[in-house]
Amino acid sequence: MNSLSIFQSQNPQLLEAAQNLASAVSSLRITHYALPPRALIVGGFVRDALLNITSDDLDMEVYGVPVDDLQALLEKLYPKKLNLIGRSFGIFHVTFDDGFEFEISIPRRDSKTGTGHKGFTVEGDPTMSVEDAARRRDFTINSILADPMTGEVIDPFDGRSDLDRKILRVTDQKTFQDDPLRVYRAVQLTARLQLTVEPESFDLMRIMIERGDLAELSPERVTEEIRKLLLKAERPSLGLQMMFELGIIERDYPELFVLKQTPQEPEWHPEGDVWIHTLMVVDQAAKIIRRETWNVKPETSEKLQVMLGALCHDLGKPSTTKMGEKAGVPRLRSLGHEEAGEEPTRMLCKKWMFGETIEHGAIMSAMQHLKPGTFYRAKEQGKLNDEQYANAVRKLLKKIYPLSWRVLLASAEADHRGRSLPGADSEPYEAGEIFTRTIEQFKLDEAPIKPLIQGRDLMDRGIKPGPRMGQIIAEIETARDEGKIKTREEALELLGTLL
Repeated sequence: MNSLSIFQSQNPQLLEAAQNLASAVSSLRITHYALPPRALIVGGFVRDALLNITSDDLDMEVYGVPVDDLQALLEKLYPKKLNLIGRSFGIFHVTFDDGFEFEISIPRRDSKTGTGHKGFTVEGDPTMSVEDAARRRDFTINSILADPMTGEVIDPFDGRSDLDRKILRVTDQKTFQDDPLRVYRAVQLTARLQLTVEPESFDLMRIMIERGDLAELSPERVTEEIRKLLLKAERPSLGLQMMFELGIIERDYPELFVLKQTPQEPEWHPEGDVWIHTLMVVDQAAKIIRRETWNVKPETSEKLQVMLGALCHDLGKPSTTKMGEKAGVPRLRSLGHEEAGEEPTRMLCKKWMFGETIEHGAIMSAMQHLKPGTFYRAKEQGKLNDEQYANAVRKLLKKIYPLSWRVLLASAEADHRGRSLPGADSEPYEAGEIFTRTIEQFKLDEAPIKPLIQGRDLMDRGIKPGPRMGQIIAEIETARDEGKIKTREEALELLGTLL
């Protein structure tokens, strides 16, 4: 195929950079190699171009050029943008002013010498053929190359056919095993591109897991693949279910594995056990964070908080689910599962490296995800009037702070919709609508944890800083939480009474 049209969906700046490099490489006069100098685009950029998906991940491989000559050329092309950190492995990085980065490397031979992703001897070899270089890549769909000058697609392992049939196939069974992280990469790619894993490739990954290969992976590398699964897949459940079938969940994530053995009350959860429900909730969460109306800044962590919260929201059910009764009818109940979810959520999050902010979001989702629905039903049944409902919401916002209420509400809505009840996926989420209106009406998100009175109010009345000051402020805030006072004026009046 010789057509630049395959790149029509891609970032023009990156494509132009690839073309400029390819042109400069082809003009080099290097005659002592059988291969003429040539620069090709490799990996995900080509795969995504063939799928008409925009990609900002550009990798290029340069053939027939010694590493010293390549470095000299890159220093001339990118005098202030070249990163030489990977130079000893024949790898260079160029960073553009707008943050885009692309990798340039010569073909290399990797030899396994020990455990972990550093247990390799890496040797650059500019004389390596395109086919031999592509053989060391993980999957056939990532072993496709393209010439940025002509659009020619080079496909030594029939990756395009696998891409068309939505098949994930290991490129080379021997080299694939050199890096166990490729199993996690298979998981997130399967979900992102909604692929079916070829049976022999699936069996190989199971062998690697049963052999204990994944134990050598660092938490940081695993975390990045989980991040891609949760944020880049429209149906993360496909990857999570693949992890279950491969045995990863049973081996490494007992907090999730036990969900499969935890039944639910069919009236409220006809879909089945808690694992099935969790997969449905995670997919609903993925829909919510993709809504145009759910706009958060890309650099914030809120989308990841929602996704991890959805995954963890029912981790308290295994320890609390038991047969009880309601109105004399035997029912499966999971009373207290919100509070019981705190510890298993902490344990699960500690296995990854998302950080305290993300972990806090997951914990709050586990411990508070029922509250928006509970408050709504209490208001509908007349147990809370408008002021009492608003105060309940305010207290909840104070409890989850600094987590955004939008994150908690997204997790709650995903839980509500992640069931096979009629209309659960399509009907309006009324609990969320009134929750949102109340916050906006009463400006509850402006300062949910700010006390009605401050230390200076007490100092004006002769109270010195110390434990007594904190006790008085706490007592007034308790009265506020109980609905006895609402305004600063009422708080000052109560303060006068207390003093």
